[in-house]
Amino acid sequence: MNAPTSFHQLQPAPRPVPEAFLQALAERFGSQYSAALAVREQHGRDEGSLQAPPPAAVVFAESTQDVQDAVRLAAQYGVPVIPYGAGSSLEGHLLAVQGGISIDMGRMNRVLSVDADDLTVTVQPGITRKQLNEAIKDTGLFFPIDPGADASIGGMAATRASGTNAVRYGTMRENVLALEVVTARGEVIRTGTRAKKSSAGYDLTRLMVGSEGTLGLFTEVTVRLYPLPEAVSAAICSFPTIEAAVRTVIQTIQLGVPIARVELIDANSVRMVNAHSKLRLREEPLLLMEFHGSPAGVQEQAEVVQDIAREWDGNAFEWATTPEERTRLWTARHNAYFAAVQSRPGCKAISTDTCVPISRLADCLLDSVAEADASGIPYFLVGHVGDGNFHFGYLLDPAVPAERETAERLNHQLVARALRLGGTCTGEHGVGVHKMGFLVDEAGEGAVEMMRAIKRALDPQNILNPGKIFAL
Repeated sequence: MNAPTSFHQLQPAPRPVPEAFLQALAERFGSQYSAALAVREQHGRDEGSLQAPPPAAVVFAESTQDVQDAVRLAAQYGVPVIPYGAGSSLEGHLLAVQGGISIDMGRMNRVLSVDADDLTVTVQPGITRKQLNEAIKDTGLFFPIDPGADASIGGMAATRASGTNAVRYGTMRENVLALEVVTARGEVIRTGTRAKKSSAGYDLTRLMVGSEGTLGLFTEVTVRLYPLPEAVSAAICSFPTIEAAVRTVIQTIQLGVPIARVELIDANSVRMVNAHSKLRLREEPLLLMEFHGSPAGVQEQAEVVQDIAREWDGNAFEWATTPEERTRLWTARHNAYFAAVQSRPGCKAISTDTCVPISRLADCLLDSVAEADASGIPYFLVGHVGDGNFHFGYLLDPAVPAERETAERLNHQLVARALRLGGTCTGEHGVGVHKMGFLVDEAGEGAVEMMRAIKRALDPQNILNPGKIFAL
């Protein structure tokens, strides 16, 4: 098993950024260019715990042509380029570990076309999921992928994100139909179509989705939309143990109940969420569930799950019957990370995720909880457990190296366990920098070398977000 490795040990020295290159950027982009330290620092960090020097400059792209011109200049001078969306990634995807510049896509946030009859929408990459749903709310459709953070659609495609709705609606892998991509040479290619399926050639869309900015920069994204459900109902249910909650989920999924969301929150996290969001949830392991469909279908789903929960001593089954109540509960869940960080002032969180087959969820989760409890490190646990995905966040004092070592050991043991049980080292965060060592354990040397061959073929200068996913 490859232990987590400091990215400083994995990366070569930062590449030089010629002054002539920066001058050329400044002349081309004018007010869309910045080398101010505060701007560079903002674009040189994400929500994770790793740190690196900031990029040498930031370009604020407003069009596909802007992205092309920036990449062409970078290719001319051999300088790395790092795409930036909302800055909400967790595994070091945005870090300028080999130097270079950041290309901020945030101003490319328009809806380009809505094809309601075909249930698709084409957008620029900088639009966030909340902005997208606000823009299409009058169509009776919605985009369901919800990773918690108000991430950009381009960033979500780049990391193959999923989130709370994935158990019913799938991940970005299933919901991205087509892309416009700027290649390492500054050319524009299109992958996929708005058709539901195709047998035409290599599936370049799937290759690009999840490539974390290492194969191309997305400038347009076409995604699936879904009809707004006729009825939505949410409920919470507390359990005496984590195992009881997890067994309820496993049985629900194995019975084929089309539940839309089912989130596990452990007792530690409930306490943190209560304090942060001013709630009064029972401080026990709980499931936060949501049901979509017709009124009769929603009622039937809820009754089945309620019966299953009773078999596992679930209690305090409470309904959130209004949109405001549902929003309050889900907002509290999405803020669990920030609630946890606030619970230990000055701490840093090493947040990690794995995903296992649903039948092995209890085995993986319970052993990992026991290890975390024994370590003495404060932690939080939340999970999109309907698809076998869960997240630990270890809260460490950055001034105490032993705490980081303990957190990394726990992360290492968690990933090793997930792989033994037929799972993956990351269900949705992506590899980035932090999980590079684990990718070899999961995929094998041969598969990773094939990935390197693809990277070399498409980006021979290694300028597109270098130092992520694997080392070249």
